[in-house]
Amino acid sequence: ASLPSPIKTAKISNSARVEKLLKMKAVKRWRSDWRYPTTLLCIYGFFSTVKPLEPFLIAFLTGPDKNLTTEQVNNQIFPVWTYSYLSVLVPVFLLTDWLRYKPVVIFQCIALFITTAMLLWTKTVLAMQTMQFFYGVVTASDVAYFSYIYSVIDLKKYRKATSYSRSVQLLGYTVGSVLGQLLVSFSLMSYSNILVFTLVLTAIALLTSCLLPMPQQSMFFHRRHNVQKADAKSDGDEMVDATESEHCEESVGKESCSQVFLHLWRDFIQCYSSRELLYWSVWWALATCGYNQTVNYVQVLWEHVQPSQNISIYNGGVEAVSNLLAALFLITFINNIWVCYTGYVIFKCLYMLLITIAMYQIAADLTMERYALVFGANNFGALALQTVLTSIVVDSRGLGLAIIPQFIIYASYFSGIALLFSLRGLFTIWRYPLAFPNDSSVLTNRVRYKY
Repeated sequence: ASLPSPIKTAKISNSARVEKLLKMKAVKRWRSDWRYPTTLLCIYGFFSTVKPLEPFLIAFLTGPDKNLTTEQVNNQIFPVWTYSYLSVLVPVFLLTDWLRYKPVVIFQCIALFITTAMLLWTKTVLAMQTMQFFYGVVTASDVAYFSYIYSVIDLKKYRKATSYSRSVQLLGYTVGSVLGQLLVSFSLMSYSNILVFTLVLTAIALLTSCLLPMPQQSMFFHRRHNVQKADAKSDGDEMVDATESEHCEESVGKESCSQVFLHLWRDFIQCYSSRELLYWSVWWALATCGYNQTVNYVQVLWEHVQPSQNISIYNGGVEAVSNLLAALFLITFINNIWVCYTGYVIFKCLYMLLITIAMYQIAADLTMERYALVFGANNFGALALQTVLTSIVVDSRGLGLAIIPQFIIYASYFSGIALLFSLRGLFTIWRYPLAFPNDSSVLTNRVRYKY
């Protein structure tokens, strides 16, 4: 006999309720897993870095859409990015930690949307300078993107999640460059329509950033502490109790500004008291300064060698392939666009290889918090040097040099770095056999570590 209708309805209702609870538990379990924030961050990183117009920015600004001169772009507009980046880097670094990353990630995407919108709808030099200011804010806010994952996942998964987020960013840059090259080469979209398309991608990134879980801790202002309970072990215990973890609790304590600044200063002094770390950091700052300056103005050089209004350009393809010294002199003095492209690819690949080695050597013996501090300090040093170089060489209020003399200076700058560290390497090779005449392993180990 069939069940009475009320009983059947109750069983169906209970079954549906249990199924709903199981689904909710599954969703909660998935959201608490490290894959959830990592996936969202990677989606954000991809869509925020796909910028199809970026390799053709000079062609767009000096073309009929904006009708600006190369001198205005080179000497008046582009320098604003460097000044903006330097002025907001330290405040953004501290605010990122104090606000616990997510608000700054959202703010970065809003600033990127404003940058793209101004690039699309404004035309004057002042408007373009304001656009560069916002783009400096976007660049400074990258610290939130790279630090966010540290605060929401277990440290055992941090390295894997970080590799995913960095790889996705590089993929986004590459896809944007290739896509831009295809759209321009086959005349599938105008520059303005490409910017509209970029706004859509940025809107997707903004929506994704809002879905990121809010971290409960940060590296400096909201540190996680281990608190020992009262029922600690007796003094006679020598073996670690298997249930010791039950006597410890993790709590997130908010640090005062004075405590944070004092802690940062002590870590800073202790980190840079290491001579090896100091040498690698000096190289990092000098090389990054020259690299950023070269990458920022290389499109102006390409435009000088081969005006985009006269022939098809392949800036996007070159950026995709490339995503030091001889290469820079080569692209400066040889008036051939393909030689310029090839030299740029060699230069960029060499820098990426060497900066990875420098990062590994610096990070080898540092905690995550100290590495973040050294990373920020080295980038600030590079940016300070770049600001000095920009104000003297590029800015119209300084020398305001044309693009060819600029790149002669950049190539000479890298020559100086190469000479400085080559002499340092030779000095190291000469010195240590004298200091340790009976131990050849000391020389091998020290030279390998430093260079």
